[in-house]
Amino acid sequence: MGHALLGVFGLFLLNTLLYGHAEDPSPVITVSPSWLSAGASVTLNCRVKDPSAGWKFYWYKMVPDPSGNFYYSYELLPGSSSGTEQDSYIVHGQTHTAGYRCRAGRGDPEYQSYTSQSKFVWSSDIHSSASLTVSPDRAQHFTSDSVSLSCEGNSTEWRVRRLLTEGRYRSDCSSYWWGIMTGSTCNIKTDSSSDAVYWCESRSGEISNAVNITVQDGDMILLSPARPVTEGHSVSLSCRLKRRKFDSIVFFYHNEKVIQSDSRWELNISAVSKSDEGFYKCRHSGRESAQSWMSVQANRPKAELRADDRDIPVGGSVTLTCSVKPSSSGWKYFWYRGEKTSEPLSSQLSAGPIRVSEGGVYWCRGGRGEPVYYTESSDPVTIYKISPNKAVVTLQPNWSEVYRGERITLRCEITDGGDTEWEYEWRTTSSEKPPDQNEHSITSVTRSHSGDYRCKGRKKHTQHSSTGWSDPIKLTVSDKPDPVLTVSPSWLSAGASVTLNCSVEDPSAGWKFYWYKMVPDPSDYYRLELLPGSSSGTEQDSYIVRGRTLTAGYQCSAGRGDPEYQSYTSQSKFVWSSDFNSSASLTVSPDRAQHFTSDSVSLSCEGNSTRWRVKRFSAEGRYSSACSSSWGTMTGSTCNIKADSTSDAVYWCESGSGEFSNAVNITVQDGDMILLSPARPVTEGHSVSLSCRFRSQTFDSTVFFYHNEKVIQSDSRWELNISAVSKSDEGFYKCRHSGRESAQSWMSVQAVSRPDSSSFPVLLVVGLVCGIVAFIPLIVLLCYRASKDTCFKSLVQSESSNTDHVVNLDETECSEYSSPPHDAGGSQDVTYSTVQIKRVGKKGKQQTAEERSVYSEVRTRAADDSLLYSQVVIHNKYKKKKGQSAPAAADESVYSEVKPGSSL
Repeated sequence: MGHALLGVFGLFLLNTLLYGHAEDPSPVITVSPSWLSAGASVTLNCRVKDPSAGWKFYWYKMVPDPSGNFYYSYELLPGSSSGTEQDSYIVHGQTHTAGYRCRAGRGDPEYQSYTSQSKFVWSSDIHSSASLTVSPDRAQHFTSDSVSLSCEGNSTEWRVRRLLTEGRYRSDCSSYWWGIMTGSTCNIKTDSSSDAVYWCESRSGEISNAVNITVQDGDMILLSPARPVTEGHSVSLSCRLKRRKFDSIVFFYHNEKVIQSDSRWELNISAVSKSDEGFYKCRHSGRESAQSWMSVQANRPKAELRADDRDIPVGGSVTLTCSVKPSSSGWKYFWYRGEKTSEPLSSQLSAGPIRVSEGGVYWCRGGRGEPVYYTESSDPVTIYKISPNKAVVTLQPNWSEVYRGERITLRCEITDGGDTEWEYEWRTTSSEKPPDQNEHSITSVTRSHSGDYRCKGRKKHTQHSSTGWSDPIKLTVSDKPDPVLTVSPSWLSAGASVTLNCSVEDPSAGWKFYWYKMVPDPSDYYRLELLPGSSSGTEQDSYIVRGRTLTAGYQCSAGRGDPEYQSYTSQSKFVWSSDFNSSASLTVSPDRAQHFTSDSVSLSCEGNSTRWRVKRFSAEGRYSSACSSSWGTMTGSTCNIKADSTSDAVYWCESGSGEFSNAVNITVQDGDMILLSPARPVTEGHSVSLSCRFRSQTFDSTVFFYHNEKVIQSDSRWELNISAVSKSDEGFYKCRHSGRESAQSWMSVQAVSRPDSSSFPVLLVVGLVCGIVAFIPLIVLLCYRASKDTCFKSLVQSESSNTDHVVNLDETECSEYSSPPHDAGGSQDVTYSTVQIKRVGKKGKQQTAEERSVYSEVRTRAADDSLLYSQVVIHNKYKKKKGQSAPAAADESVYSEVKPGSSL
């Protein structure tokens, strides 16, 4: 057991040495103080598990995002873009409520930790752009009290947020169970869980003063103001019981020291000073209230600094304006750049603006009187001097539209940047702000990354010199694409090619296309097989399937990039063929394309399989479905369908061995007239009968038959007969009677099977020539030996004419030979040339002679269509003599190779 534990511990140590900690480090940020006095500095500390391991620290301020989602964007604090070696950071002169985060990085390339949890610094100072008021205006409340929190300022859209005293996470009014937001006011449900810090956030990105509210479940509270009290003003604090009056001494405490103890339940301060700030509580009869902080704010007004622009253009300047509110006369304004301890740049007696042409951190304050009475200093404003270099945002790959899950890289490039070291800053309308580096890679984009991206560069060793903001590049992230597959034609003629087209929303963005054939699977689904030449994708968005004669289904997909990003697979598209296939065929009973809703219709599958399924594709549908309880009943290899108005569809069979049958287009009529036309193709030369039928009556006037919308018969006959069908008879048929019209159906005409028209004449000539040329010497010899009554007969049989042409030299003495021998099951695309020689006696009697029939057979070699072989077979036949056995016939075969294009 001990050895096993040592082994596991050793593996853990090895894993830690090779890969670091078992989990990525999460830094912990602390802030001090958590509640601010006016103008006080804030110290941030960022702690990691291993503080001595060469970490650099990055410091962020949280800013409510104005994009409309009420999230936060994170802005790097000044001097933090390249990280600080110290694990602490001081924010000077912080006067408003703010949130902060930190993260750490080390190594080259730099390894980044997670970002820390948020920490807030609370300020009770009220400012005009965003403020929170509490009604009733006190910090402590009973659980039965109604409390409302209202936001005011420079925005029309607000949210009220809170952070529980012991909590780590913020929550919004209305998003949880603790409040209801109406306009800019939140009405909270006061209970023991309502102890929290509350504040407002505006859609324009500002944070209000914070208020610490305590809700008591007991029967005594301290009534103290929730908002700061101004120096010199009076204030009253009181102790309140929920159900009875005070009947003994009440003690008031300030910072744990008793400051009043008598029968009064109220503490009055006539002129508040900064020394009155602190924690207060009260006690009566052994019971004690919670303590609340009373904030005292200076009565001095605060200066406000505004800049008409934060960036100084090349060769230009920006305007700074300082003012004091409420406005009054006699103020001088003092301007500073850098630290607040620096000497003022200038002073003037009015609020008139000044122009500056140097970058830096500016602030101002007002003063008047002798000795000078100063206002509070303004918030600092950072001004950057624009360098002549230009920032440009590039997107790689440079696609106009990006899809969810793709990998992209945003780069900030500085033109003519030379050897200057730059720091980078990004501005975006998306909810994902890039880190302040020149390159930002997103391994899997989401919709939250959509937006405009700008960047600028700052010279690393000259903090207040920067480029201007780049032109924006718009990133649009869409859902994963669904390619659309189309097929042409949808119904096949014999031997026709099929063109597949695969379209995506952005066809010019470097897509490759993959083409699949659907193969029925025994599991009742389809497996997809890549079509030839498609395994690596095709650059063309079209694909031709040549010589397609049978029903088939197809799908496509698209991919781009490296590593390749794959789209969804398209919906299935079928190419229908009415041609029969011996391995899989569908028959309809009764054999017609149109049926009444009351008809019983069965679809039967036949072929080389014992397992079948009948499928259909409705006229308006997008998906195929199998014969089932919803529209049919499958029994063995037959599907009995429920003929109703929803049965209009294309039907076909699929075998367990992966084959498709011919397809049949069936229409079911709810009316009282249909056209009876064959569901399967009619063979050329055969007769066919089409008829018009009523559901419940007979025809009593003229019946019109239409072929491709043209009347071809109009009389009292309800039947259209075609004695010998030709290809021109193929098309759409319908009938009309007494203003009522049937649906139209397609009648397919199937050509008689023939050899290939281009190769047949060549095969015929080659067979004849090879047979004759090969046996000229033999014919000469036989003619020399034979009598003058020799008969030469040539029989040529051709499928194209279906006739036998016989040349007979002597019809009285020559018997006609029937036909050349055929191999059982052999190819029909074969041409025979027959030469027959007989010996005849002088008196017309046949003498004993050997008969020779020569067949010249020309075949196309299956393995290579570029070669033709001519086979000459000599059959030796001997007539048996009395008392002698016939010798075995010896057949001789001679092969001659004929290449296409050779001259004969």
